[in-house]
Amino acid sequence: MAATVVGLQFDLPAAVAVRHHIDVERQVLTRTVSDVSGVLEHVETTLEHACISCAIREDIVPTVERLARLRRWQSVLVHLPVGAEAYNLCSALNWDTRLARLLRVSAVVTAVRAGTVVDDLTGEALLAERGHHCARDDRRGVGEVLAAMVEYADAVVCDGVPSTPARGLLRVLARPQGVVFAEGTHELDAAPLVDRLHVHARSDAWSSPVREGDLPRLGPETEGAWRVDLRSSRAFHPERLLESLEVLGGGAHRSRGCFWIPTRPGRVLEWDGAGGQLSIGDWGTWHGRTRLTRIVLAGVGVAPARLADAFESLLVRPGEQDGRWCTVEDGFEPWLGPIEEVA
Repeated sequence: MAATVVGLQFDLPAAVAVRHHIDVERQVLTRTVSDVSGVLEHVETTLEHACISCAIREDIVPTVERLARLRRWQSVLVHLPVGAEAYNLCSALNWDTRLARLLRVSAVVTAVRAGTVVDDLTGEALLAERGHHCARDDRRGVGEVLAAMVEYADAVVCDGVPSTPARGLLRVLARPQGVVFAEGTHELDAAPLVDRLHVHARSDAWSSPVREGDLPRLGPETEGAWRVDLRSSRAFHPERLLESLEVLGGGAHRSRGCFWIPTRPGRVLEWDGAGGQLSIGDWGTWHGRTRLTRIVLAGVGVAPARLADAFESLLVRPGEQDGRWCTVEDGFEPWLGPIEEVA
C-alpha cells in the first residue's frame, strides 16, 4: 500500500497523501500528511473507541475536506488503515451532498502481495494475528476483508508478478468491466485513476450481497481459478443451515451472497465467507425485490465436488410445511438478533 501511494505521488506531482494508522492497544489514530516536498503533518489523536467508523467520522473525512478546501493540490491520495475497506469512506463521501460539491472519488485502488495473495484470500489468518485489526473486538479474517476490497476496487495492483492461479482468482473476484490491473507498482498508470474511473453505483452493485443478473463466463484471463454460482427462489432451512454451515462456508475459497429463511421472510440475510470463516448478518429488507438465495463461490484449482448438492440439501424442500415456521426463536439470534416478524 505504501509503495503504491508513493508511486502515485510521483506520477501526480499536484497530489497530497494522507495516511491513517490505528493503534488499537493505545486507542490512538495517527495521521500523516505529505506531498512531494515532504511530511507536512504528523498528528496523533486519542479515540474514545478505536474503530474504523470512528476514524472515518472523526478524522479521515474532516482531513480530506480540509485539504481539498485549501485548493493547494489537485488530488488527495487517501491511504486508509490496512484493515479498513474503502466502501465505508466512499459511501460517506457519496451521500453527503455538501461534500459532493467539493470532492469526488476518482478511483479505489487495492494493493496486494503477489506471492501470498492466494493464501491471503483463501487462508484462515485473522487480521488481529497480523496486527492489522481495527478494533479490539475485530475478529475478521484476512480473506474476508481482502476479497471485499478486490471486489469493490477500480484498480488492483500487485507488488510483483502473481502466479497464474493468483491472477485468475483476482480477476474472478474483481468487477468484470472497467478494472485496471497492474503487476508491479511501477506498472500502475495514474492517468486513468483521476479520470472518473470510480462509479459508486457500479461498484456498489457488484459488491452488494444482493447481486443481480448473470455472471459473465470465465475467460482465458481467469486460468487457474474457478467460480460456482448457486441460486434458488427457495429459503434455506434454518435448522439444517445452522447444523451444516460448513458445507458451503468451510474450505479454502471465497463465498458470498444473500439468503433468506422462513422464520425471517422479510429480511435479506448476508453471507460473507473466505478461508473457512463465515460471517452472516442482517443486510436489510427486500424492498420489493424477489426473495432469492444466491451464493457465489470462487477459488483456485478445481472446484470442490458436490457443491450444488450441498446447496440443495440446505434449501427448504417442496414437501415441508410453511406453517411450522411461526416461531419466536430459530437459533440465529446471536448473529441476526431476535425475530421481529413471522411468516
